[in-house]
Amino acid sequence: MGYLITLEGGEGAGKTSVLKRLAVFLEQQGFSVVSTREPGGIEISEQIRKVILDQNNVEMDPRTEALLYAAARRQHLVEKIIPALEAGKVVLCDRYIDSSLAYQGHARGLGISEIFSINKFAIDKYMPDLTLYFDIQPEIGLARIEKDGNREVNRLDVESIKFHEAVREGYQMLIQQYPERIQVIDADNEIDTVAQAAQKAVLAFMKINEKEADR
Repeated sequence: MGYLITLEGGEGAGKTSVLKRLAVFLEQQGFSVVSTREPGGIEISEQIRKVILDQNNVEMDPRTEALLYAAARRQHLVEKIIPALEAGKVVLCDRYIDSSLAYQGHARGLGISEIFSINKFAIDKYMPDLTLYFDIQPEIGLARIEKDGNREVNRLDVESIKFHEAVREGYQMLIQQYPERIQVIDADNEIDTVAQAAQKAVLAFMKINEKEADR
């Protein structure tokens, strides 16, 4: 089996940029890598993504939002992630279950345990092997988005600063709950520094697991 490594964080944390660099780095180390994202990654899930993130869908109920994310995640998992893991590849995924727990579970007020139950049904046993959480102050992240003319501005980007602060708070709760799986990367730094920190964390994880596999 391969490894499922997820990248998490608030809006504008730089996950997507780091993921691209991380994929190149791991391939240079001899690993076979599959890069993907959520919601999306495959055709059906990309269609669901458009519905979720459409700025016109302001009337979307939080529970509807949570269920759509779980549905997109299930299809993505079955079509793309599981086959890659079974082929022994390293899957780098831009967002996964922790996003639902932080955004819908905590920030939307639906409850982390309730959202976990919905997603447990969707992902079965496929929890991340390692999660990199890119921690950034919401004000800095949103300012980055505003400066970046190439990035899509979605329905979540235009939420209130209070919502984004609640998302960050939700992630902090998850870090306490899963300290062995989630590693914190300071995303307030320049992209090169952030990418290097991510590479170091993943390489250390790989070495530890290779040693355990050799026992």
